[in-house]
Amino acid sequence: MSAADTAEYRIAHLRDRLASEDIAELGVRIEQRGASVMLYGTVSSVACRAEVLRIAQEELAGLPLHEDLVVAGTDAPTHPEELS
Repeated sequence: MSAADTAEYRIAHLRDRLASEDIAELGVRIEQRGASVMLYGTVSSVACRAEVLRIAQEELAGLPLHEDLVVAGTDAPTHPEELS
């Protein structure tokens, strides 16, 4: 099995874990970019982001990992929306 095949297998396993474990995070996209892996998308909380990164580091140990995970704003609006 080549290094690229191994990386693809590990990425697929990471996708399965993110979808099936307690975290059930489906809003994260995972792409192989050359020799590295990119995680991006929106997560529901800071704790969820930390858990996604922990799982990714476990599954992808040894591969360069880059991330752009944004925490969704769930705060109530501080002012009414103005419609024109």
